[in-house]
Amino acid sequence: MSWKESNCHTRILRDAEAGRYGIIAAIAYNIEQVLGLVRAAETARSPLIIQFFPWAIEATDGLLVRAAADAAKGASVPISIHLDHAQSETIIKRAAELPFDSIMVDMSHYEKEVNLKMTRELVKYCNDRKKATEAEPGRIEGGEDGVMDTAGLEACMTTAEEVDEFVNTGVDVLAPAFGNVHGEYGSQGPHLDFEMFEKVRLRANGRVHLALHGTNGFAPELMKRCVGAGVTKINVNRLVLDDYYGHLRANVGKIPHTQLIEEGIQKVADLTVQWMEICGSAGKA
Repeated sequence: MSWKESNCHTRILRDAEAGRYGIIAAIAYNIEQVLGLVRAAETARSPLIIQFFPWAIEATDGLLVRAAADAAKGASVPISIHLDHAQSETIIKRAAELPFDSIMVDMSHYEKEVNLKMTRELVKYCNDRKKATEAEPGRIEGGEDGVMDTAGLEACMTTAEEVDEFVNTGVDVLAPAFGNVHGEYGSQGPHLDFEMFEKVRLRANGRVHLALHGTNGFAPELMKRCVGAGVTKINVNRLVLDDYYGHLRANVGKIPHTQLIEEGIQKVADLTVQWMEICGSAGKA
């Protein structure tokens, strides 16, 4: 068995693609959120991907990543640890020494030829250290707390031709741009081009898994449509963290700190379980 076949991240996504369900890939910013996500996975009997932005490596010197990896190892369901939107060679090489199962080599802020060249080189670097990889063909507009904002850079829809070019870099997962936006969609809400996504999926033809970025404000029906269209990795941020932040705003200074923490963990868990059920991964572990 090759290292890719035994890698937790690729194994989770391979099973999801075969079973036609989506895997929640949730950003965590602190230990309460990590614990809530793990609790959700065990409650729902669902596989899970816990994600971090490079900020988490820099702010905690990798401590939060190591804690999450330890929690994943002790869980009774498959959980992988992924670095989302690693946008420099320096942070990718630093991340490769940490217990990540997968690293997103995100060079989408460069022009396409530079993006492809750097992606190919950094994918090899990660693969040599048994890390799965993800890349972004095209360019998804916007930004989130903890990752570079691409404001001022033109959003570019992913073309079917680009799929071949990025598959040839050796990546395991592609995050296509098909009208999705990092951060907030505004009053109009999301307008996804499913016709474009289907062209990407057909060209990918099972050679790579497909990830959905930019899900803030998604309705359950839209998420189910994305899973039905062939998405296996579903990046979420506020979608599973909103209740946690609402709990903090409502109760900080009003209840004991320990109670605030414990109830916050459960808020993350409860909301994440709901989205695991929506994405069809509940009961799959």
